[in-house]
Amino acid sequence: MSVAEQTQDRRIAYRRGVLLVLAAGTCWSLMGVGIRLIEVATVWQILFYRSLALAPFLLLVITLRNGNPVRAVKAAGLSGVIGGGALVVAFSGGIFAIQTTTVANAMFLFAAAPFMAAVLGILMLRESVRKATWIAMAAALVGVAIMVAGGLALGRWAGNAAALLSALGFAVFTIALRWKRAEDMTPAVFLGGVFAIVVAGTVCAATGLPLVLPAGDIAIALGLGVFQVGAGLVLYTAGSKVVPASELALLSMTEVVLGPLWVWIFMAETVSLYTLVGGAILLLALAGNALSGLRRKPVPMALQ
Repeated sequence: MSVAEQTQDRRIAYRRGVLLVLAAGTCWSLMGVGIRLIEVATVWQILFYRSLALAPFLLLVITLRNGNPVRAVKAAGLSGVIGGGALVVAFSGGIFAIQTTTVANAMFLFAAAPFMAAVLGILMLRESVRKATWIAMAAALVGVAIMVAGGLALGRWAGNAAALLSALGFAVFTIALRWKRAEDMTPAVFLGGVFAIVVAGTVCAATGLPLVLPAGDIAIALGLGVFQVGAGLVLYTAGSKVVPASELALLSMTEVVLGPLWVWIFMAETVSLYTLVGGAILLLALAGNALSGLRRKPVPMALQ
Protein backbone atom coordinates (compact mmCIF):
# COMPACT_ATOMS: atom_id res chain seq x y z
CA MET A 1 0.00 0.00 0.00
CA SER A 2 1.37 3.40 -1.00
CA VAL A 3 1.91 6.29 1.44
CA ALA A 4 -0.97 8.19 -0.17
CA GLU A 5 -3.30 5.22 0.32
CA GLN A 6 -2.22 4.83 3.95
CA THR A 7 -2.83 8.53 4.55
CA GLN A 8 -6.28 8.28 2.98
CA ASP A 9 -7.12 5.24 5.12
CA ARG A 10 -6.08 7.12 8.27
CA ARG A 11 -8.25 10.07 7.29
CA ILE A 12 -11.24 7.82 6.73
CA ALA A 13 -10.64 6.06 10.05
CA TYR A 14 -10.32 9.41 11.83
CA ARG A 15 -13.59 10.70 10.39
CA ARG A 16 -15.32 7.47 11.35
CA GLY A 17 -13.87 7.80 14.85
CA VAL A 18 -15.17 11.36 15.19
CA LEU A 19 -18.66 10.22 14.19
CA LEU A 20 -18.52 7.36 16.70
CA VAL A 21 -17.52 9.69 19.57
CA LEU A 22 -20.25 12.16 18.62
CA ALA A 23 -22.74 9.29 18.58
CA ALA A 24 -21.52 8.22 22.03
CA GLY A 25 -22.11 11.71 23.39
CA THR A 26 -25.59 11.64 21.88
CA CYS A 27 -26.38 8.35 23.63
CA TRP A 28 -25.15 9.69 26.98
CA SER A 29 -27.15 12.89 26.54
CA LEU A 30 -30.43 10.92 26.60
CA MET A 31 -30.15 10.27 30.33
CA GLY A 32 -32.11 13.38 31.27
CA VAL A 33 -35.05 12.52 29.01
CA GLY A 34 -35.12 8.95 30.29
CA ILE A 35 -35.10 9.96 33.96
CA ARG A 36 -37.81 12.57 33.34
CA LEU A 37 -40.06 9.95 31.71
CA ILE A 38 -39.90 7.67 34.76
CA GLU A 39 -43.01 8.05 36.91
CA VAL A 40 -42.47 6.58 40.37
CA ALA A 41 -39.08 4.83 40.57
CA THR A 42 -36.51 6.30 42.95
CA VAL A 43 -32.77 6.61 42.37
CA TRP A 44 -31.97 3.15 43.81
CA GLN A 45 -34.75 1.43 41.90
CA ILE A 46 -33.65 3.09 38.66
CA LEU A 47 -30.01 2.23 39.33
CA PHE A 48 -30.91 -1.40 40.03
CA TYR A 49 -32.76 -1.96 36.77
CA ARG A 50 -30.42 0.15 34.66
CA SER A 51 -27.44 -1.85 35.95
CA LEU A 52 -29.38 -5.09 35.53
CA ALA A 53 -29.39 -4.37 31.80
CA LEU A 54 -25.94 -2.76 31.61
CA ALA A 55 -23.95 -5.63 33.17
CA PRO A 56 -25.16 -8.45 30.83
CA PHE A 57 -24.83 -6.15 27.82
CA LEU A 58 -21.19 -5.36 28.65
CA LEU A 59 -20.49 -9.01 29.47
CA LEU A 60 -21.65 -9.88 25.95
CA VAL A 61 -19.44 -7.14 24.48
CA ILE A 62 -16.42 -8.33 26.47
CA THR A 63 -17.04 -11.93 25.37
CA LEU A 64 -17.27 -10.96 21.69
CA ARG A 65 -14.07 -8.91 21.91
CA ASN A 66 -11.91 -11.11 24.12
CA GLY A 67 -13.43 -14.58 23.93
CA ASN A 68 -12.84 -15.21 27.64
CA PRO A 69 -14.76 -12.66 29.77
CA VAL A 70 -13.44 -14.05 33.06
CA ARG A 71 -9.84 -13.47 32.00
CA ALA A 72 -10.65 -9.95 30.79
CA VAL A 73 -12.38 -9.00 34.05
CA LYS A 74 -9.55 -10.49 36.13
CA ALA A 75 -7.06 -8.49 34.08
CA ALA A 76 -8.78 -5.30 35.25
CA GLY A 77 -7.33 -6.06 38.69
CA LEU A 78 -7.50 -3.72 41.65
CA SER A 79 -7.81 -0.64 39.44
CA GLY A 80 -10.94 -2.14 37.87
CA VAL A 81 -12.44 -2.85 41.27
CA ILE A 82 -11.72 0.69 42.50
CA GLY A 83 -13.00 2.16 39.24
CA GLY A 84 -16.13 0.02 39.38
CA GLY A 85 -16.81 1.15 42.95
CA ALA A 86 -16.34 4.78 41.95
CA LEU A 87 -18.87 4.31 39.16
CA VAL A 88 -21.53 3.28 41.67
CA VAL A 89 -21.09 6.70 43.28
CA ALA A 90 -21.09 8.39 39.87
CA PHE A 91 -24.18 6.53 38.64
CA SER A 92 -26.28 7.01 41.77
CA GLY A 93 -25.25 10.64 42.16
CA GLY A 94 -26.07 11.34 38.53
CA ILE A 95 -29.55 9.86 38.73
CA PHE A 96 -30.36 11.68 41.97
CA ALA A 97 -29.04 14.97 40.57
CA ILE A 98 -31.27 14.80 37.50
CA GLN A 99 -34.25 13.91 39.66
CA THR A 100 -33.72 16.90 41.98
CA THR A 101 -32.34 19.69 39.80
CA THR A 102 -32.58 20.73 36.16
CA VAL A 103 -30.94 18.55 33.54
CA ALA A 104 -28.86 21.51 32.37
CA ASN A 105 -27.52 22.18 35.85
CA ALA A 106 -26.70 18.50 36.41
CA MET A 107 -25.04 18.06 33.00
CA PHE A 108 -22.89 21.16 33.34
CA LEU A 109 -21.71 20.08 36.79
CA PHE A 110 -20.97 16.57 35.51
CA ALA A 111 -18.61 18.28 33.05
CA ALA A 112 -16.34 19.26 35.94
CA ALA A 113 -15.10 15.65 36.13
CA PRO A 114 -12.00 16.14 33.90
CA PHE A 115 -10.75 18.94 36.11
CA MET A 116 -11.34 16.88 39.25
CA ALA A 117 -9.39 14.07 37.58
CA ALA A 118 -6.55 16.50 36.87
CA VAL A 119 -6.35 17.45 40.55
CA LEU A 120 -6.49 13.82 41.67
CA GLY A 121 -3.81 12.99 39.11
CA ILE A 122 -1.52 15.55 40.75
CA LEU A 123 -2.20 14.28 44.27
CA MET A 124 -2.22 10.53 43.64
CA LEU A 125 -0.21 9.87 40.48
CA ARG A 126 2.19 12.83 40.59
CA GLU A 127 1.07 13.82 37.10
CA SER A 128 2.10 17.21 35.75
CA VAL A 129 -0.50 19.74 34.62
CA ARG A 130 -0.09 22.24 31.83
CA LYS A 131 -0.38 25.95 32.59
CA ALA A 132 -3.37 26.16 30.24
CA THR A 133 -5.13 23.45 32.26
CA TRP A 134 -4.56 25.37 35.52
CA ILE A 135 -6.16 28.45 33.94
CA ALA A 136 -9.05 26.35 32.63
CA MET A 137 -9.58 24.79 36.08
CA ALA A 138 -9.72 28.22 37.70
CA ALA A 139 -12.32 29.35 35.16
CA ALA A 140 -14.28 26.12 35.63
CA LEU A 141 -14.30 26.67 39.40
CA VAL A 142 -15.91 30.06 38.84
CA GLY A 143 -18.57 28.49 36.62
CA VAL A 144 -19.28 25.74 39.14
CA ALA A 145 -19.53 28.31 41.96
CA ILE A 146 -22.09 30.33 40.01
CA MET A 147 -24.24 27.26 39.33
CA VAL A 148 -24.03 26.05 42.92
CA ALA A 149 -24.98 29.52 44.16
CA GLY A 150 -27.96 29.48 41.83
CA GLY A 151 -28.95 26.06 43.13
CA LEU A 152 -28.78 27.30 46.73
CA ALA A 153 -30.96 30.27 45.82
CA LEU A 154 -33.56 27.93 44.29
CA GLY A 155 -33.36 25.35 47.08
CA ARG A 156 -31.69 22.76 44.84
CA TRP A 157 -28.48 22.36 46.82
CA ALA A 158 -28.95 18.59 47.18
CA GLY A 159 -29.14 18.08 43.41
CA ASN A 160 -26.06 20.24 42.84
CA ALA A 161 -24.13 18.38 45.55
CA ALA A 162 -25.12 15.04 44.01
CA ALA A 163 -23.99 16.21 40.55
CA LEU A 164 -20.58 17.22 41.91
CA LEU A 165 -20.34 13.90 43.78
CA SER A 166 -21.13 12.12 40.51
CA ALA A 167 -18.39 14.09 38.74
CA LEU A 168 -15.98 13.12 41.53
CA GLY A 169 -16.94 9.46 41.05
CA PHE A 170 -16.12 9.67 37.33
CA ALA A 171 -12.84 11.42 38.18
CA VAL A 172 -11.83 8.61 40.56
CA PHE A 173 -12.79 6.08 37.87
CA THR A 174 -10.49 7.88 35.42
CA ILE A 175 -7.60 7.96 37.89
CA ALA A 176 -8.05 4.26 38.73
CA LEU A 177 -7.64 3.38 35.05
CA ARG A 178 -4.61 5.68 34.67
CA TRP A 179 -3.03 4.18 37.78
CA LYS A 180 -2.57 0.78 36.17
CA ARG A 181 -2.56 2.17 32.62
CA ALA A 182 -5.63 0.11 31.76
CA GLU A 183 -6.13 -0.19 28.02
CA ASP A 184 -9.74 -1.39 28.19
CA MET A 185 -12.29 0.40 30.35
CA THR A 186 -15.14 -1.99 29.55
CA PRO A 187 -14.37 -4.58 32.30
CA ALA A 188 -14.21 -1.81 34.93
CA VAL A 189 -17.59 -0.48 33.81
CA PHE A 190 -18.95 -4.05 33.87
CA LEU A 191 -17.76 -4.35 37.48
CA GLY A 192 -19.42 -1.02 38.21
CA GLY A 193 -22.67 -2.42 36.88
CA VAL A 194 -22.37 -5.56 39.02
CA PHE A 195 -21.52 -3.53 42.13
CA ALA A 196 -24.44 -1.19 41.42
CA ILE A 197 -26.86 -4.13 41.24
CA VAL A 198 -25.67 -5.36 44.64
CA VAL A 199 -25.64 -1.92 46.29
CA ALA A 200 -28.95 -0.74 44.85
CA GLY A 201 -30.63 -4.07 45.61
CA THR A 202 -29.34 -4.01 49.18
CA VAL A 203 -30.52 -0.43 49.74
CA CYS A 204 -33.94 -1.25 48.33
CA ALA A 205 -34.25 -4.31 50.59
CA ALA A 206 -33.03 -2.42 53.67
CA THR A 207 -35.34 0.55 53.15
CA GLY A 208 -38.39 -1.39 51.98
CA LEU A 209 -38.34 -0.05 48.43
CA PRO A 210 -40.14 -2.55 46.20
CA LEU A 211 -38.57 -3.85 43.01
CA VAL A 212 -42.03 -4.40 41.55
CA LEU A 213 -42.56 -1.20 39.57
CA PRO A 214 -44.76 -0.01 36.70
CA ALA A 215 -43.75 -1.77 33.50
CA GLY A 216 -42.99 1.57 31.86
CA ASP A 217 -40.49 2.57 34.55
CA ILE A 218 -38.71 -0.79 34.34
CA ALA A 219 -38.57 -0.65 30.54
CA ILE A 220 -37.10 2.86 30.56
CA ALA A 221 -34.48 1.96 33.18
CA LEU A 222 -33.48 -1.18 31.26
CA GLY A 223 -33.31 0.85 28.05
CA LEU A 224 -31.03 3.40 29.71
CA GLY A 225 -28.69 0.58 30.72
CA VAL A 226 -28.32 -0.78 27.19
CA PHE A 227 -28.72 2.21 24.89
CA GLN A 228 -27.69 5.21 27.01
CA VAL A 229 -24.76 3.87 29.06
CA GLY A 230 -23.80 0.62 27.31
CA ALA A 231 -24.06 1.62 23.65
CA GLY A 232 -22.47 4.98 24.42
CA LEU A 233 -19.47 3.24 25.98
CA VAL A 234 -19.05 0.87 23.03
CA LEU A 235 -19.19 3.72 20.51
CA TYR A 236 -16.80 5.88 22.52
CA THR A 237 -14.28 3.07 22.96
CA ALA A 238 -14.30 2.33 19.23
CA GLY A 239 -13.90 5.98 18.30
CA SER A 240 -11.17 6.65 20.86
CA LYS A 241 -8.75 4.34 19.03
CA VAL A 242 -8.19 6.86 16.24
CA VAL A 243 -9.10 10.22 17.80
CA PRO A 244 -6.51 12.14 19.92
CA ALA A 245 -7.27 12.45 23.63
CA SER A 246 -7.68 16.23 23.62
CA GLU A 247 -10.15 16.00 20.75
CA LEU A 248 -12.09 13.34 22.64
CA ALA A 249 -12.61 15.82 25.49
CA LEU A 250 -13.95 18.35 23.00
CA LEU A 251 -16.17 15.97 21.04
CA SER A 252 -17.69 14.33 24.11
CA MET A 253 -19.04 17.75 25.14
CA THR A 254 -21.97 16.91 22.88
CA GLU A 255 -23.41 15.12 25.92
CA VAL A 256 -23.42 18.32 27.96
CA VAL A 257 -24.82 20.42 25.13
CA LEU A 258 -27.49 17.99 23.88
CA GLY A 259 -28.75 16.82 27.30
CA PRO A 260 -30.43 20.12 28.23
CA LEU A 261 -31.54 20.59 24.61
CA TRP A 262 -33.55 17.35 24.55
CA VAL A 263 -35.51 18.16 27.72
CA TRP A 264 -36.12 21.70 26.46
CA ILE A 265 -37.47 20.43 23.12
CA PHE A 266 -39.55 17.52 24.42
CA MET A 267 -40.44 18.63 27.95
CA ALA A 268 -40.19 22.43 27.87
CA GLU A 269 -37.70 22.38 30.77
CA THR A 270 -36.03 25.78 31.02
CA VAL A 271 -32.83 26.80 32.77
CA SER A 272 -32.01 29.65 35.14
CA LEU A 273 -29.67 32.54 34.39
CA TYR A 274 -27.22 31.13 36.96
CA THR A 275 -27.08 27.84 35.05
CA LEU A 276 -26.62 29.53 31.68
CA VAL A 277 -23.83 31.81 32.88
CA GLY A 278 -22.03 29.22 34.99
CA GLY A 279 -22.47 26.49 32.39
CA ALA A 280 -21.17 28.74 29.61
CA ILE A 281 -18.03 29.53 31.64
CA LEU A 282 -17.47 25.85 32.38
CA LEU A 283 -17.95 24.81 28.76
CA LEU A 284 -15.57 27.54 27.56
CA ALA A 285 -13.00 26.31 30.09
CA LEU A 286 -13.36 22.73 28.81
CA ALA A 287 -13.19 23.79 25.18
CA GLY A 288 -10.21 26.06 25.79
CA ASN A 289 -8.32 23.32 27.58
CA ALA A 290 -9.07 20.80 24.83
CA LEU A 291 -8.12 23.20 22.04
CA SER A 292 -4.87 24.16 23.75
CA GLY A 293 -4.02 20.47 23.91
CA LEU A 294 -4.43 20.11 20.15
CA ARG A 295 -1.29 22.18 19.61
CA ARG A 296 0.75 19.50 21.35
CA LYS A 297 -0.30 16.87 18.78
CA PRO A 298 -1.05 14.19 21.39
CA VAL A 299 -0.85 10.51 20.62
CA PRO A 300 -4.33 9.04 19.93
CA MET A 301 -5.90 7.51 23.02
CA ALA A 302 -6.35 3.76 23.04
CA LEU A 303 -8.95 2.83 25.61
CA GLN A 304 -9.13 -0.69 24.36
